[in-house]
Amino acid sequence: MIRAQQLTKVYGRFVATENVSFQIAKGEIACFLGPNGAGKSTTMKMLAGFLAPTSGSAFIAGRDMLKDRVEGARRLGYFPENGSLYPDMTPESLLKFFAEARQIPRTARKKRIDEVVELCELQSVFRRPIGRLSRGFRQRVGMAQALLHDPDVVILDEPTSGLDPNQIQHVRDAIKKIGRTKTILLSTHILQEVRAVATRVVFVSDGRIVFDGSVDQFGKTIDDFDEKFKELTKTKRNRYLSNPDEIRALAR
Repeated sequence: MIRAQQLTKVYGRFVATENVSFQIAKGEIACFLGPNGAGKSTTMKMLAGFLAPTSGSAFIAGRDMLKDRVEGARRLGYFPENGSLYPDMTPESLLKFFAEARQIPRTARKKRIDEVVELCELQSVFRRPIGRLSRGFRQRVGMAQALLHDPDVVILDEPTSGLDPNQIQHVRDAIKKIGRTKTILLSTHILQEVRAVATRVVFVSDGRIVFDGSVDQFGKTIDDFDEKFKELTKTKRNRYLSNPDEIRALAR
């Protein structure tokens, strides 16, 4: 359902990601784990079709996101870190707006809005301005709009970043509910997140995949996770290219 094939992104001389390749099967909840600045958000933007790779390919539900982005977007729900919402709108008006923009049939709109509101537990704030909501509720509004068109694949970038413990639990519960019927890739640098929601870990460090396996293979306890995290990030590499030939080689 999600396939990254040698995704590389170079900004000037800086290598944000290099030959990132992995696949996420139908029904998996995968954590894209790694330290800040490792290349997680860049990879997710390329997978979602929001950013063109320097080289490589991204596929969502079999659709090439460079060649068939519109059809791929129909199968994808994407909410980036600090995703922008309209603060003067309410969740009700926002979801109605996106239902129309997504061309959800009029006869099905109310039912679908009701479903995502219940899933993301937005009933208590449904008619309150988004700009007045807590960060936790804003995250859930963003998730609701990403799910509104009933996509097969959901990509969430740091969905619990900056939330308090209660808000984190609400978002985690929503992710687990979504994962019953969707394929999910979510990025995080929080180790507890992995054990709480995921079945699979894809670890990126310095723009490269350094681990891809089950949660149990990554570690049995949080202490194991901590040791594994340190092990996978202890070696740093130079991510700046020194000459034009190197840049051309990565762009092939």
